Amino acid sequence: MTQPDQPTDETHDDVENDAVIGHAFRASLIALVFLMLPVIGILLFLNLRKPKQEAVEAIVENPEQRVDEDGKIPSLRMVDVTAESGIDFQHETGRYGDKLLPETMGSGVAVLDYNNDGHQDLLLVNSRRWPWDEQQVESKSKLFAGNGQFGFSDVSAEAGIDFETYGMGVAVGDYDNDGDADVFISAVGANRLLQNDDGKYTDVTNQAGVSGAENAWSTSCGFFDYDNDGLLDLFVCNYVSWSEEADLSQNFTLDGESRAYGPPKAFAGSYSYLYHNDGEGKFTDVSASAGIQIRNDDTDVPLGKAMGLAPVDVNRDGWIDIIVSNDTVRNFLFENNQDGTFSEKGRLLGIAYDRSGNARGAMGIDTTVFRSNGTLAIGIGNFANEQSALYMASPKRAQFVDGAIATGFGPPTRSGLTFGMFFFDVDLDGRPDVLGANGHLEEEIAKTQRTQQYAQSPQLFWNAGRQANSELVEVPESCSGTAFCDPIVGRGAAFGDFDEDGDQDVVISVSGGSPKVFRNDQQTGHHYLRVRLQGSPANRDGLGARVSIKSGDRIWEQQLMPTRSYLSQSERVLTFGLGTVDTVDEVTVTWPGGLATVHEVDSVDQTIEIKQGAAEKSSS
Repeated sequence: MTQPDQPTDETHDDVENDAVIGHAFRASLIALVFLMLPVIGILLFLNLRKPKQEAVEAIVENPEQRVDEDGKIPSLRMVDVTAESGIDFQHETGRYGDKLLPETMGSGVAVLDYNNDGHQDLLLVNSRRWPWDEQQVESKSKLFAGNGQFGFSDVSAEAGIDFETYGMGVAVGDYDNDGDADVFISAVGANRLLQNDDGKYTDVTNQAGVSGAENAWSTSCGFFDYDNDGLLDLFVCNYVSWSEEADLSQNFTLDGESRAYGPPKAFAGSYSYLYHNDGEGKFTDVSASAGIQIRNDDTDVPLGKAMGLAPVDVNRDGWIDIIVSNDTVRNFLFENNQDGTFSEKGRLLGIAYDRSGNARGAMGIDTTVFRSNGTLAIGIGNFANEQSALYMASPKRAQFVDGAIATGFGPPTRSGLTFGMFFFDVDLDGRPDVLGANGHLEEEIAKTQRTQQYAQSPQLFWNAGRQANSELVEVPESCSGTAFCDPIVGRGAAFGDFDEDGDQDVVISVSGGSPKVFRNDQQTGHHYLRVRLQGSPANRDGLGARVSIKSGDRIWEQQLMPTRSYLSQSERVLTFGLGTVDTVDEVTVTWPGGLATVHEVDSVDQTIEIKQGAAEKSSS
C-alpha cells in the first residue's frame, strides 16, 4: 500500500524540472546585473552632478503695468494736514486676541455740513471693545466742525454724538425735509438713526423703526428716493451672518499654528434692508416685497454678503437703481421697476463676476460718467491679489464690460487690498480720476505672503484721456507727495472741499488708528464750477438729480449721490472740473422724477446753489 506522503516518480520529475528552471533564472539574473552595471554608473554620475533643489515661495506676479510714457501727469500734491487740522480721533477695533472677523472691517467717515454754515464738517464712526472684554476704554464716534480753512473742532458732545456702539458705516440725508443733515450709523448689532434739529442730534431709531436685527452685521448704507415721492428712503447693506460663537467654533489659521481671521466663505450670507420712508418720521421695511432679498440658486439660503452700495440711475429712466458689491459672492444690480419693486440683473448686465466668471472679494464701490460720450463706469475695490473692477457701458449698450485691464487700471491694483474707492476730478481737468484706500486684514500677512503687507499705501490714478497710451495711470510718489504714499490700514474714504479753494480734498479712515486728511494742492490753474442743489417737491437734498454743464460743444455730467466708496459719504456738492474752459453757457438739472430745469451762469470758479422751481442761481 502506497503511503500518502511517499513521493512518486511524477513528483520527482516536477521537482527536478523546477530546479533546472531556477538554476537558469539565477544565471540569467546575474548576467542581467552585469549588463546593467555601466548604465547604473552613468545614472549615478549624472545624479551627483545635478544641482540640489531648494523650496522657494511662489510669488504672485502682476501683469505688466502701463506707465506714463509721455510724462504728462501733473503735480498732484496731496499734503497730509492731519496733525494741524485739530482732528483728534482714534479708531477702536475691539481686538483682544481671539481674532473676531468684525475687528478687521471698520470704519466709515462722512463729509457733511451738519450746522448749515457752508463749511464741510467730518463725522468719524467708531467701533468699541467687545462687551465681554475686561479691558474697557471709551470709544465714541466723533463729529468735527470745519471752519473752511482745514481747521476742525470737536463738537460731538454738544451735537449729541455721545454714545458707544460697534459702528461700521454712515449715511447722511435730510429724511424729514427740514433742511438739516440727518445721520444713520450702521453697526454690528442694532443700528441708529439720528435726527438733526438745528445742529443737535436726537436718537429716533425706535420711533423710525430702522434698528434692524440685534444679531445683524450692517455695513454700507445710504439715503435715496427710490419711488420719487419726495422722501428719502434708506438702504442698509448686511454682511455675513456672524456671532462670536460661530467665529470661535472654527479653527482659522494662516500658518497651521496660530489663529487667524476667518474668511467670509466660512459664514452664511444675509439679506440687506430696504426701508421705505412713510413720512412723519416713520419707515417700513419693504425688503421682501421690493425684491431685494436674493437667495442662492442651489441652496435657497440668503446669498448676499454686502459691503458696498451705489445708488445710481443705470438706464437713465429717472428712477434710482441699486448696485451692491458682495464679498466672495456675485454682485447685485437691482433695476428699478418704477412700481416699488426691483429686478436683480447683475448677471444679465455683466457686473456679477470677473471676466472669468468668478466672484471676487468686493469691498468699496462708486459710479461715474467716465467719458464724454456718456459711458457709465462702476468701480469696485477687491481683495488682495484680485485687481479692482472697472465695469463700463455706453449709452448705446446696456451690457457692462470690465475695462480694468484695457484702461491700465487693473494691474496696479492687484498689489493692494482695496476697501474705500471713489471717482473725483483731482486736477479739475474735466476727467474723473480714481482713489483707492488699501490695507490688509491680517497684521502678520507678510509671514505667509511676501507680496502683501498689513499697512498699504493708498493709490491715486490720473485719467489721461481715452487717446492716451494708458487711460488711467497710477500717480507716482514724485507727483502725489511722500506723505500720501505712506502705508496705512485704510478703510473708508471720502472727499470734500475743506479749504474752499475749489478742488476736492481727501479723508481716509484707518483701522485701529487715526484718520488721514490730505489737502489737495494741485497747481494746474484749471477752472471749476461747484453746484449745490435744493429740491422741492423732489427730496430737499436733490439726491439722485443729474446735473450737466454745457460750454460750446462740450458737456460734463454728474449725478448727485454722496453714498459712495466703503461705509462712507462724500460732500453733497458737485464739483465740475473745466480744465482751461473759462465760460459756461448753461447748467441743466434733471430732478428726481424727470423734471429738467435750465439755469444761466455768469462766471466760473465759484459755487452756485440751484433751487428746484427757480430758473436762476445764487452764488456763495
